Amino acid sequence: MKNFNLPSKVVIATMVLGMLFTACSNDESVDIDSPNQDYSELALSSEVDETVAALDDISLDVFEQQESLDSSRLSNETSRTNQHFNNLPDCVTITVVIEQNYREVTLDFGTEGCLVRGNLLKGKIILSWDRDPQAQQVLITKSLVDFYFNAKNIVGTKTILKQRSNENENPQFTHTLDLTITWPNGLEASHEGTKIREWIEGHGSGVWSDNVFEITGNWTTNFVNGNSHSYEVIIPLRREVICHYFVSGSIDVVRTNFSGVLDYGEGDCDNQATFTFENGDVIDITLN
Repeated sequence: MKNFNLPSKVVIATMVLGMLFTACSNDESVDIDSPNQDYSELALSSEVDETVAALDDISLDVFEQQESLDSSRLSNETSRTNQHFNNLPDCVTITVVIEQNYREVTLDFGTEGCLVRGNLLKGKIILSWDRDPQAQQVLITKSLVDFYFNAKNIVGTKTILKQRSNENENPQFTHTLDLTITWPNGLEASHEGTKIREWIEGHGSGVWSDNVFEITGNWTTNFVNGNSHSYEVIIPLRREVICHYFVSGSIDVVRTNFSGVLDYGEGDCDNQATFTFENGDVIDITLN
């Protein structure tokens, strides 16, 4: 029997290699979908949805008021500056361009900012549409110019197709989105897709604060770090205009590294939601 005397350097090298292989094996077993990882992008994506909903509240309110004004009086005016709309503060400069079958409304919130319904807005929202009181559908184009919402820069154009009465005999708005949002810290995300907003309560009351909408649809939010969030509403999101957050509803979420269901609760106006993973694990999400 022969004895092999290995040099001490070889023994040490063998031990190090063993440790490396063990470490690699342990790394391979790490669950990248562990609930301990950072899910802040879920809250940021919800913040984008809430921002878009708040802008839609303002835009549709202005559209409905302008249509009501046009229906209640005949006018030969070609433009109107500083027209007053209910529910908008005096810091908003409003200009209306009037043509025979065309309307353009510019909401100018200034460069210093204007506080509207608890949110600080800067820049301009421009709404335009062809007017036909007899038409069942109206296509509204919304453009944003140097626009900021609570310090987030929002760039893009969207169209809103208004259906005067859907199968439930409610007004309905189909929104086609193509927006880019940049946060003050430089974080950026694109937001594309379709959202359908059904006006289920408050239509025709003349009081905007009692309005309630249900939102369905599907859309994608892509962050510059490569993470992509795809959304499909599985229980309609309830939007009460007096609340900053959705008060109920659920969305199926597919993200780069995980998927599950984001749920907004059962009717309370708060900043709390839950996320349920495919394996049944549930975490709480605090909305921004």
